[in-house]
Amino acid sequence: MVHINSNGVKIAVFEYNRECSRECGTGSTVMLLHGWPLSHLIFEYQVNLLVELGYHVVGVDFRGFGASDAPAFGYDYNQMARDVHAVIKCLGLSKVTLAGFSMGGAVALRYMRLFKGFQVKKLILLAAAAPRFTKSADFPYGIDSRDVDAMIEKANSDRPELCRGFVDEKLFAMPHSRSVKSWFTGIAQSASGIGTIKAAVSLRDEDGHDDINCINCMNVPVFIIRGEKDTVVPVSVTDYQHSAIRNSTLFSLKNSAHGIIYDELENFNNYFVKALVEN
Repeated sequence: MVHINSNGVKIAVFEYNRECSRECGTGSTVMLLHGWPLSHLIFEYQVNLLVELGYHVVGVDFRGFGASDAPAFGYDYNQMARDVHAVIKCLGLSKVTLAGFSMGGAVALRYMRLFKGFQVKKLILLAAAAPRFTKSADFPYGIDSRDVDAMIEKANSDRPELCRGFVDEKLFAMPHSRSVKSWFTGIAQSASGIGTIKAAVSLRDEDGHDDINCINCMNVPVFIIRGEKDTVVPVSVTDYQHSAIRNSTLFSLKNSAHGIIYDELENFNNYFVKALVEN
């Protein structure tokens, strides 16, 4: 792990297989952006596979989450996208496949617009909370903003229970062991209180329509992977993404909820690798 300075905040970055990717593998980088309220650790079973396939893998903990600093500011998508840019520049990355899960997908789209897709060759949206997480007058597809208000209130009074409930009730549709659910709950509980709350405010309020529209001006392949039983980012949201992003490719996991990175692990990994190798 290394810490990269972004606007005075230390962003935790985890690199795997950098030298091998240059010498004997694909020569390209996969950057993984996690969702709320988690960390890069959720991608353990993707990192293992990608390293075996010869990819250089970079996992980022957003500010306020995992091993990154938890400042009192900077939980808007613009700043989180700037943090991603700081990582790409500091590590000298190129030919990056940018893969963002849930909130991480929304930040990935914001990065593409703010930095004109700097060093990104492909975008993979994983149950992405974009262009909005919540419903609005011009976007009737997300969840009700009052549900996010309730999450914020719970985070202010009983954050451990919020994390447990999110994992037990929202993340999975398939049956998983108590140990797996405890693992994901522990990852969620490792977030800072301030990051959990302020990033939830961004999820509630941010609008990324301009981000999606901007993608259509770029020559970057976009792949969308979703769970058909997702109640956090409903299929109507990913349907919108697929229709709004010209020439995007959609993969659906029929038995997965929001936690697509684990719910049908083998199927997800197959789709993920397919997205990596296709143009």
